[in-house]
Amino acid sequence: MNAETKLLSGGDGAIFTNVLTTEQALSNEDNTVNQLIISCRESKESLNTLYTMFKDSVFAVAFSITSDYHLAEDCVIETFVRLTQVKKFSAKKGDGKGFILTIARNVALELRRRHKREISNFIIQSYGEAEKTVEDSIYINQLLKNLNEKQRQTVILRCCAELTFKQIAKVMKCPETTAKSRYQKAISILQEKAGELQ
Repeated sequence: MNAETKLLSGGDGAIFTNVLTTEQALSNEDNTVNQLIISCRESKESLNTLYTMFKDSVFAVAFSITSDYHLAEDCVIETFVRLTQVKKFSAKKGDGKGFILTIARNVALELRRRHKREISNFIIQSYGEAEKTVEDSIYINQLLKNLNEKQRQTVILRCCAELTFKQIAKVMKCPETTAKSRYQKAISILQEKAGELQ
């Protein structure tokens, strides 16, 4: 069983009193994110924590939509500015990570519309990771050109932002089964094309 266990010691031995499943541990993490979202309007520390936690994911989502490094950077900034302006967010009902990435997706779509740029070249550039090479980016670019826009976004949300299919469905406003099938179709296309490029 994959679980975190809190250990209380007393007397001659240890007593296992509280076993948290992985799902409960993730729920606790979500609750922390939710509380940070609620408090980031007044607290720079909360905003800074959220920024540190999600800047890479927000960048990946934005870049998957805009295909422009500078627009994606603008999107990261605008996403966290908008987060400080959120008035209605319920910590009990909210999925904080999905909420932040939904804002990022909407901002990226707005920026792309505003600048009227067509997605013609998609290169995933690592945000802050020096070990990524130009060759890797070109190879990934060649592979991702074979996917349509929704497939690309689904792959980025799943692989880079590490969202669940349920969260992806919420962000992309589609059924969970659609998100799963879109991802599976995209992966099979990428595997096929990767074989051709080698």
